[in-house]
Amino acid sequence: MPSHLHHPHDDVHECTELLRGALRDNGITLPSLGVDLPSFAGTYAAPLVALGNCNTATARTLAEALRRAATR
Repeated sequence: MPSHLHHPHDDVHECTELLRGALRDNGITLPSLGVDLPSFAGTYAAPLVALGNCNTATARTLAEALRRAATR
């Protein structure tokens, strides 16, 4: 899509799905991952991705995946 037609609202949905897929590839599910709907009405430059809540096992798995990625 040409950059002049690209809208931040489109990007937040695409980014959320990219993140969901990358997390899934690492065996991680963030149940509350989604678009932060209040940010559409706020004064933010672009809508936000809400990472949501997770249990401690998921948080540890996410931390481990990030540590592995950081050492590459």
